[in-house]
Amino acid sequence: MIRLTALTLISLIILSCSPKQEPIVWKSIEKSLQTQFITVNDGDTIQLPEGNYMFTKSLLMDGKKNITILGAGKDKTILSFKNQTEGAQGMYITHGENIVVQDFTIQDAKGDIIKVSEVRNLTLRNIRAQWTGEPSNANGAYALYPVQCKNVLMEGCEAIGSSDAGIYVGQSDSVIIRNNLAYWNVAGIESENSKYVEIYGNEAYDNTGGILIFDLPGLSTYGHTTKVYKNNVHDNNHENFATPGNVVASIPPGTGMLILATHTLELTDNDISNNTSVGVGLVSYDLVAALNEGVEQAENAIGGVQTVSNRWKEDSLYYSYPYDINIHHNRFSNDNWFPSLGNDIGKLLFFKSFMCPPDILFDGIPAPDRPDRQICIEENAEIVFIDLDAAHEFENLSKDVSKYSCKPKTASLK
Repeated sequence: MIRLTALTLISLIILSCSPKQEPIVWKSIEKSLQTQFITVNDGDTIQLPEGNYMFTKSLLMDGKKNITILGAGKDKTILSFKNQTEGAQGMYITHGENIVVQDFTIQDAKGDIIKVSEVRNLTLRNIRAQWTGEPSNANGAYALYPVQCKNVLMEGCEAIGSSDAGIYVGQSDSVIIRNNLAYWNVAGIESENSKYVEIYGNEAYDNTGGILIFDLPGLSTYGHTTKVYKNNVHDNNHENFATPGNVVASIPPGTGMLILATHTLELTDNDISNNTSVGVGLVSYDLVAALNEGVEQAENAIGGVQTVSNRWKEDSLYYSYPYDINIHHNRFSNDNWFPSLGNDIGKLLFFKSFMCPPDILFDGIPAPDRPDRQICIEENAEIVFIDLDAAHEFENLSKDVSKYSCKPKTASLK
């Protein structure tokens, strides 16, 4: 009894001596900062001071050149849009050249956190872009969102809580995405309809899908020539909280990487582990379109792919089948036995690969005009592979990867 009392006393003394966490004091620099965004001269730096700052409107910058927006550090400069009443983005930069944005945290925008459109030579560095609550469909779609840009570098950033993609690039040319961290997003890192893209040194975990390389119809440009290497993509098993009808809403929880309808891609030297449904998925747009029809049974949904494919054939420039794909010398591991059963793909994999989720999954839907798809898979160790033959109701489903054995090619980037 005496001993217990002494320990209790010691614990109380330690607790009483511990420093109390000071409450966050939010300040406002909204008016002065927006004025700087409008009036800054080309070649100047906008300094974001250390502190916590609350905003009610989007910060907008248009038509500027050679501008740096510089904070005091991710843990020192915090911009919050939790009380936003006007605008969709937290920060929106358009029609610029040589723009650098770095060293601060920006959070809780009504829509996208940082959107950058039609900028040549863009750097996003050491930025934490996040929604601070639980992952939710109410969160905005994109944390970091360059679109229609040229020469993009995103490095040392963190993206948390996006209901679509955390670190995203779309319809852009010449992109490097390196050494970033993405978690609690539907898609951790996504390259969509972009060309000459390098994605390396990143960590993506606890997303629905870790890294996605997509080509979608009906956009201004189409993607090709992507190299994905030296990434750590693990435990991407979060429930999918995307808005129904979005393409990413069809991603099954437990997806490490997903390659959709793109071409000239090299995926090598990645660590891909403990993604419960599939390590790497290689699929055509036919499969996604079928699943988005909302048919509940996987076999019925996929069996109807040929009937829904006409919906995007109005886009004569779009090619819905991946080709010239080189997957080699990655490291796969999986401690999980069961895929997520809350979606059609998960149910399908449960029945077709019971207790053994595939490291690499190919939908096997043939391209009518390209019998040789140049799909090359060469891994160091034995892997679990499935060719679904999805267009024919899995009649010739195969687990033999040897027919895709070939000498891998290196993606040639500009």
